[in-house]
Amino acid sequence: MKFKIATPERIMLETEVDSITLPTTLGEITILENHIPLVANLAPGEIKYKSENRENFFVVSSGVIEVKKNNQIVVLAESAEFGHEIDVERAEEARVAAKQLMSESYKDDKSYADASAGVQKHLVRLKVAHKHRTRKQPNIEN
Repeated sequence: MKFKIATPERIMLETEVDSITLPTTLGEITILENHIPLVANLAPGEIKYKSENRENFFVVSSGVIEVKKNNQIVVLAESAEFGHEIDVERAEEARVAAKQLMSESYKDDKSYADASAGVQKHLVRLKVAHKHRTRKQPNIEN
């Protein structure tokens, strides 16, 4: 299957994959060859794809996924990072700051929800960064 992910800044990845697992607003989905056509909202989280019997990971923020009937998968994400691109120290600092903001925002539901989403975002970034450090770097084709 052909997989392409783009952000406003760059085309992050264009490669052949055997399967891909993505977070959507309705839950996690796995796409295999000959999947039905689909358009869904991408949720912040981890994308895992398998290619040549290797698993690769990266983190995305919100966006849109389209599965086309000719085995093409296109992800348009607000932002995306490979594990080796994540500055672990900065991600941890951002997680701590978001958690602190959460504790200060208990009277305002929107601020609390935004801070909570920030904590989750940075936890996923740290998870992907850790996975990258325990695996070989992905074979990136651009």
